[in-house]
Amino acid sequence: MDSGLRIDKWLWAVRIFKTRNQAADACKAGKVKIGGSSVKPSREIKINDIITVQIGALTKTIKVTGIIKNRVSAKLAVDYIEDLTPEEEYEKLKLMKEVNFERRDSGIGRPTKKERRIITKLKKFKF
Repeated sequence: MDSGLRIDKWLWAVRIFKTRNQAADACKAGKVKIGGSSVKPSREIKINDIITVQIGALTKTIKVTGIIKNRVSAKLAVDYIEDLTPEEEYEKLKLMKEVNFERRDSGIGRPTKKERRIITKLKKFKF
């Protein structure tokens, strides 16, 4: 088993996904790709494989630099991956967070039905 490891187990071990089940579900849903083609959770990975993972709105591209069988701390997990994600992806994610951010003063309570309709209308507005 030194030559490869299941992709769902590796994605969980390097902390791309919180649980191994989430990693397997992402593979089954076609959100994990190697070489542009979707992979099954049982697909074995090897060093220097380029993996593309769709996590919400972020498309993360990573390179396998080491095989790890067990989950380790985040500081050690960085030794087994190389992040190839373009900076534009992170900027796009940051912009989406800023656009969807709502600020209400403390102590004024929840929005009324009328205020909620206005908020929804503004969110649907495209520039």
